[in-house]
Amino acid sequence: MEKNLYLLRHAQSEYNEKGIFQGRLNSDLTPLGFVQARLSAQELLDKNIQIIYSSPQKRAYKTALTVGDVLGLDVIVDERIREMSFGIYEGKPFWDLMEKEGEILRAWLSNPLKNPLPTQENMEEFKDRVESFLWDIIQSPYENILIVAHGGTLHAMVCLSLGLGLENLWNIHMDNTGFTLLRYNSGRFELKYLNKICHRQGL
Repeated sequence: MEKNLYLLRHAQSEYNEKGIFQGRLNSDLTPLGFVQARLSAQELLDKNIQIIYSSPQKRAYKTALTVGDVLGLDVIVDERIREMSFGIYEGKPFWDLMEKEGEILRAWLSNPLKNPLPTQENMEEFKDRVESFLWDIIQSPYENILIVAHGGTLHAMVCLSLGLGLENLWNIHMDNTGFTLLRYNSGRFELKYLNKICHRQGL
């Protein structure tokens, strides 16, 4: 059975707006974020979405609830697609960190397997939970699936499904409410598009 996995990065959060490293921290959507989420829902109206999975974190869950409200679907929360923990860097302004810890951050962005952040989530455990979620999705009876989560976890799904390896985690970019479509058929994934943001053009 062919499956379409629509990956949606959460809408703009208050910490996104302030440029703060979020990771496991919670922050709510901004007013713009709620508009982005509604526009995302409109984009999905003709996609026959059958089920919505969301990270438990507020910014993803509120995005998923907004979409679910428009599509008439409940949201299933799955802990495995919460964002990666960035350890002691969480809650700090990204550009301040770049100034003070630029070498560490740049090395991490180029290869997070080889150069993990101090006290970040173990990469093997991160990989295991994302892979476990993907495997369950493949086994599920649904054909058109929406997954609302975070840059880190969604990048990981793309890397793992295409065999790119998590060393390429940050070589992928997804904007707030950027859509990515992974199609699964006959035992393999295809990337149909990455970070589609046409639905946000009016903003």
